[in-house]
Amino acid sequence: MDDRSAPKGLRKGLTHYGDTAFSEYLRMSFTQSMGYSKRLLKRPVVGIASSRSDFNNCHRHFPELIEAVKRGVLAAGGLPMEFPSISLGEPFLYPTSMMFRNLMSMDVEEMIRAQPMDAVVLVGGCDKTVPAQLMGALSANLPAIQVVGGPMMTGRHHGERLGACTDCRRHWGRYRGGEIDQAEIEAIEGNLATTAGSCAVMGTASTMACLAEALGMMLPGSAAIPAVHADRLRAAEASGARAVALAHEGLTPDRIVTQDAVDNALRVLLAISGSTNAVIHLTAIAGRLGLDVDGARLNRLSAETPVLVDLKPTGANYMEDLNAAGGVQAVMYELRDLLHQDASTVTGETIGQWMQAQAPRWVDHGVVRRRGEPLLPHGGLLALKGSLAPNGALIKRAAADESLFEHTGRAVVFESLEDMAARIDSPDLDVEADDILVLKHAGPKAAAMPEAGYIPIPAKLARQGVRDMVRLSDARMSGTAYGTVVLHISPEAEAGGPLALVRNGDRIALSVSRQAIDLLVDDAELDRRRALWQPPAQKETRGYGWLYQEHVTQAEYGCDFDFLRAGGIGARR
Repeated sequence: MDDRSAPKGLRKGLTHYGDTAFSEYLRMSFTQSMGYSKRLLKRPVVGIASSRSDFNNCHRHFPELIEAVKRGVLAAGGLPMEFPSISLGEPFLYPTSMMFRNLMSMDVEEMIRAQPMDAVVLVGGCDKTVPAQLMGALSANLPAIQVVGGPMMTGRHHGERLGACTDCRRHWGRYRGGEIDQAEIEAIEGNLATTAGSCAVMGTASTMACLAEALGMMLPGSAAIPAVHADRLRAAEASGARAVALAHEGLTPDRIVTQDAVDNALRVLLAISGSTNAVIHLTAIAGRLGLDVDGARLNRLSAETPVLVDLKPTGANYMEDLNAAGGVQAVMYELRDLLHQDASTVTGETIGQWMQAQAPRWVDHGVVRRRGEPLLPHGGLLALKGSLAPNGALIKRAAADESLFEHTGRAVVFESLEDMAARIDSPDLDVEADDILVLKHAGPKAAAMPEAGYIPIPAKLARQGVRDMVRLSDARMSGTAYGTVVLHISPEAEAGGPLALVRNGDRIALSVSRQAIDLLVDDAELDRRRALWQPPAQKETRGYGWLYQEHVTQAEYGCDFDFLRAGGIGARR
């Protein structure tokens, strides 16, 4: 219950000087030094968490976007106070942006707690920024609303629309296979990402924007608006105004993000055939409130939820087309009888109430299919288990080759990322098209779980026209990628999971129908190998790297830190 007697605005959380009256006097003096009038200083404070950075191309339009948020806050009677946080630009971080998602979540959480604000607007976009902001905001549990930067518009090349990064992977495969030359790939490079915003396809950034809307943490209809569209600024202004109302109402995230809301988000994830990364991020978000996202739940919902959205990487269209077709609202309206309609949203209404009031007037059913005419009759993602992944794995079946859904093959093993880089294109690599490529030691503890699960087709096979193979690892895959790729194998090799015991020539069986991934090696041989296995030495001995390796959980717990999950350090690891 909101404590109406607690200090509000700039009088919240006074700095400790041993004299509270002096603390308030000093704060007001220093705030006035920034040119604010005393009238403004009496208003409720809306913090604006900005993740802009020159190392984040997706966010280059954030100054204008944040000004729109501020307009909304001021018009609604609040005082906007922008503050920076860590920014995670996907292609700019070493070894991988995933390593720093939890750090950003801590930054967001602690700055919300430490600074005087009555509500917060979270402004993010690129892959890890939105989950990090939601994780931090849920833990801080102050009234919060998400604003995303929106997707890029597509570029053009020789009459073809291009969008990062599915098209970059497709053309890179053609380049590796010798179909196009250096000049052509450079020309394509210059036309893949031509505007501000996140990837133009249903990659991780767009997926997480859609899930934020489905969770109820973002204004309805705002997930798919392109970054450069005027509606993006109008949505930001409306979000700023709504943040002031949230401050007055005291509507906290824990009343919005419930188990029902998480299930709604899973439904939408399956219907849009979204990024596999979203499972890890949604698990981490839910875990901050002690809520579950498990493989059995995912598969139950997947059996009932068809793929409705025809977007790359699993379809033909782009995010700008989804926005024009009706956006996430159109998808949710098609799923309405499957959704928990009494789930709350930041609007103060339930999902059912805004659906009733805001039913789509028109939908392009070439992009958002009708339930009776789906792209696929079941969800785009499927959780796997088996002797190779006793704690689970994941496959994006909507992006995979159906001819490989029931496949047994010989393992071609890469012991590490470095080993794969050194040998994948070697003409001496012993590999055939029906083999299974296996990458070890790319999981959360070993390598901060990079997007290396999309193992390249070996060059000599690519030149023969091979475009897909069964590939499996304890790594992740970009949401823009496609192929028959088994990911997030848990326990990871670094933790001594069965993946650590796989050797060249072992037989592995993938069965989508049985939801299974199995290592076909007898128990006696595995026991012998296990007795010889030695845990790797700790790689990091100081700083954040040490903290990450010491406390990161496995994929089934969202790769969050054990001490940040609900229940703290005693929570499951």
